[in-house]
Amino acid sequence: MSRLLTLLLIGLLPAMAQTAEPLSPDQLLQRIRSERAAEVNAMQAREQAFIQNRSEQAQLLGRANAALEQQKAEAERLKTEFDRQEAELAEQEKLLAQRVGHLGELFGVVRQSAGDIAGQWQDSLLNAQYPERLQRLQALAESRTLPSAEDLDSFWMTLLEDLTASGQVERVELPVVGVDGQRTTQPVLRVGNFSAFTADDFLRYDSDARELLAPSRQPAGMGMVNDYVDSSEALATLPIDPSRGSLLAQLQRQPQLWDRVQQGGLVGWVILALGAVGLILAIWRMVYLARVGRAVSRQTRELNQPRDDNPLGRIIGVLGPKPQLSDLETLELKLDEAILQETPPLERGQPLLKLLSAVAPLLGLLGTVTGMIVTFQAITQSGGGDSRLMADGISQALVTTVLGLVVAIPLLFLHSLLASRSKALIQLLEQQSAGLIALHLSGTPRRD
Repeated sequence: MSRLLTLLLIGLLPAMAQTAEPLSPDQLLQRIRSERAAEVNAMQAREQAFIQNRSEQAQLLGRANAALEQQKAEAERLKTEFDRQEAELAEQEKLLAQRVGHLGELFGVVRQSAGDIAGQWQDSLLNAQYPERLQRLQALAESRTLPSAEDLDSFWMTLLEDLTASGQVERVELPVVGVDGQRTTQPVLRVGNFSAFTADDFLRYDSDARELLAPSRQPAGMGMVNDYVDSSEALATLPIDPSRGSLLAQLQRQPQLWDRVQQGGLVGWVILALGAVGLILAIWRMVYLARVGRAVSRQTRELNQPRDDNPLGRIIGVLGPKPQLSDLETLELKLDEAILQETPPLERGQPLLKLLSAVAPLLGLLGTVTGMIVTFQAITQSGGGDSRLMADGISQALVTTVLGLVVAIPLLFLHSLLASRSKALIQLLEQQSAGLIALHLSGTPRRD
């Protein structure tokens, strides 16, 4: 009984908590009965609804079982179809392997040919006009799959395109990099795959940059190109590079005179400086001797009127207007002294010029020795495997030798020329002096 009361109290606690006033035992009993009846009615209603829906649930279960059986049957069918198609695929792959086995060698030859042709066309001038063909050939050569019919047709068309373009002379608009480094689109005259020209320059194809360049050093023959462009005849002369750009590239690497001079190094510059000094000295002395020679020639025609602007006039002035005929020895000595005084100015600079002509080849020999030292140092460091490392030393050795000879030979000729010219003037002075003595001894008056 106590347990029953406890359960009733526990059940009524929520209801009592909701009421503001406490309930009497009769009221509490009445409320319990009403709530109990409501719960029984709800349970009966749910039971009736479950009984009514039981047939419907059975129908749903049946339909679900039927769908499951249908899916199982479909899975079996699909598995059978998969096995059949897998077997058919294996047969087709076997058939494909058999057929490819007959054509595999052909496809290998095609890939190898594409790679070889791409290497041969790497430096071709036509790449500037058809830049995409190398990519197609390289893609075909590097492909790991079988080439399709479109790939083979594209390969054949690329070969035909090159064959056709190699025999054409046409004008096309192509980008050209000028000497100043600016890239512009210009009309280009293309002669097959041999040469290309703009209106002013020969062009060279750079395979690394894949573009046409205007070299800084242009060969002769641009006038023939302009004549060809302006010609309306069926046949005209046109210069081409049969090496397909190699000769033009070699021309760019060929050193000019300034490059050769720079290869001589410090010794080469010293030789050139001495050569310049000797040349200036020789020119100065040649001009001086020429001026003295003209003055002496005028004086020979005016012996009675000696002048101080030439050696002969000064020598005649030593005699005076009326020399003493009895003092012949003194007169000769005075004339010899005057000639000796005029000789050094006439021979001035010749010893230095002779010295320069002798020193120049010695400096060339010095440059040769220093150049060989540089060469042996390069051989010691690199082991002689790369000849380009020895080129600087060998160039210095050879260039300094050449510079020494080039400077010495002209200076030697100039010294000989100056020496003969000054000697001729000195002999003329001696001859005129001897003539003057003879005239004074004979008492013959001087000629006007």
